[in-house]
Amino acid sequence: MIEGESGILAVCPPAERPLYVPSKRCLEWPNGAKSLIFTADEPERLRGKQHKKLWADEIAAWRYPESWDQASLGLRLGRNPQAVVTTTPKPTKLVKSLAADPSTHVTRGSTYDNQANLAGAFLKQIVTRYEGTRLGRQELNAEILDDNPNALFSRADIDAGRIRPSDLPELARIVIPIDPAVTSKEDSDETGIVPVGMDNQDPPHFYVLEDVSGIYTPDQWAQVAVNAYHRRQADRIVGETNNGGDMIEAMIRNKDPNAAYVAVHASRGKIIRAEPIAALYEQHRVHHVGALPQLEDQMCEWDPIVSADSPDRMDSLVWGLTELSTGGDGWASLVNEDLRGRTA
Repeated sequence: MIEGESGILAVCPPAERPLYVPSKRCLEWPNGAKSLIFTADEPERLRGKQHKKLWADEIAAWRYPESWDQASLGLRLGRNPQAVVTTTPKPTKLVKSLAADPSTHVTRGSTYDNQANLAGAFLKQIVTRYEGTRLGRQELNAEILDDNPNALFSRADIDAGRIRPSDLPELARIVIPIDPAVTSKEDSDETGIVPVGMDNQDPPHFYVLEDVSGIYTPDQWAQVAVNAYHRRQADRIVGETNNGGDMIEAMIRNKDPNAAYVAVHASRGKIIRAEPIAALYEQHRVHHVGALPQLEDQMCEWDPIVSADSPDRMDSLVWGLTELSTGGDGWASLVNEDLRGRTA
């Protein structure tokens, strides 16, 4: 927004270019106006601020949608306070509600509109890959789509169970599931690491605590998982061994030989594994703590009819919630039976 190739500093003519003061988190304009800078990851910092104009960027990816509430509550100065929202049109609850508001003026810009500014190789690769698909309609044509009718998970169910971090109850169990990727190149699959917990209710409710997935080397994902294990005071790390085999435990033990670990192996298909977890969402017994945009996109876009390969973040989620809801029984067969029930 500020320093990028198309950011404020790059596009403003010299006589109108503001001074960027990172230490004060603000832009100071030649006419005396100031623009304050905030992160949507800290909604409380917006409390009590007031302003004439507001620019909210990539609002579909905000982890805490309540940041919009705090920011818009301060939009109360001047004769015509206004907000500009720029975002990829992912069909989140907040994006759809803003687009449907009669006071909102919606404009759209497609990838094709911007092709003069994009590399030809990029256009050829991206258009070939996504043109004519649902994701392409969103990412290339700027359409706000409803949920994929063939997906097992829906945004409505996720939104219905969403809670704020301050509302997280005391948890009876927490696990750190790992769905490892085989390689760590730029175009490799991600290693899914989605910590989840369970409370003491009867029947229990489940909580998706965070998403620390990414493209990692084995050494990196092992460290990320062990860090989450200690940060969350988890009961165990759960490793999916279809790809990683014994390597997963070896990497975890290299980082922390005392970490409680259990290996699981998929003995049934991905759809069958995911269906019981989708049922928990339909019962509103799964709660996402804040927004987890990349995970939620994968969940609501994966079409089991079209693709047998499910995304890694979603796979990690399914492994973790299955471990909590069934104790490793059912479709997941434990490789190390002697480790069942082991805790740190």
